[in-house]
Amino acid sequence: MSALNELPSRCRECAKSKKLRIHDNCNVCQSLDFEERVLCDLNRCVQDEVDFRCYAFRPILREVGVPEDRKPDSFRPVSPDSKRESFVKLLQSDKIKYERALALQKLKIDPDSMILNLKYHFAWNVSFRKPEFTDVNSFIVFVNNAFFGCSDMVGGFVELIHLAPDHLHLYVNSDGELSVEEMAQEIKKSSNNAILKEFPFLGEKFGNGIQIWDQAYFVETLG
Repeated sequence: MSALNELPSRCRECAKSKKLRIHDNCNVCQSLDFEERVLCDLNRCVQDEVDFRCYAFRPILREVGVPEDRKPDSFRPVSPDSKRESFVKLLQSDKIKYERALALQKLKIDPDSMILNLKYHFAWNVSFRKPEFTDVNSFIVFVNNAFFGCSDMVGGFVELIHLAPDHLHLYVNSDGELSVEEMAQEIKKSSNNAILKEFPFLGEKFGNGIQIWDQAYFVETLG
């Protein structure tokens, strides 16, 4: 993470840059103890300070004389093993099991002969961390199908784990034919085009030439 004096001025005025915290509106972030500063870093790394935009801005507020019993608990880093256990538990949820079974059916793959080699957790922002998916029920079915439609291009599965208002989490299982960078960009491009075609008003909110998904992404291997 960048030194504080190297951050855009808006970040220096934001509570998210002063304290480690977990996203308030993302169940996956909370389950994995996925620090919100990762999302902040992704937003910063593709912008310059002059035209910097961030819709997740939260001004620093100081309360004088906060009683001890009202002070938030200190942040306790989670171990990699604990984080992995949380992710494995998430992948074993009924939703993911259903999506995997559906993928096998649609792709006509024999699970007894299929070898899943590379597993990834991807996360990326809506551009400028703009909370366009607050009313998630209006989008979730189509967005989920849009990502599932990218499965062929990675030679495995693309499964939407969680759609937060300003970012998302994906589980990607790949045959290794594409690099991580190629997978990220192809999945973004395909899903972006499909979503804008179905919901053209989203494109109008961002302006000409701006895609729904930010250019940066977070990725970690799962084995």
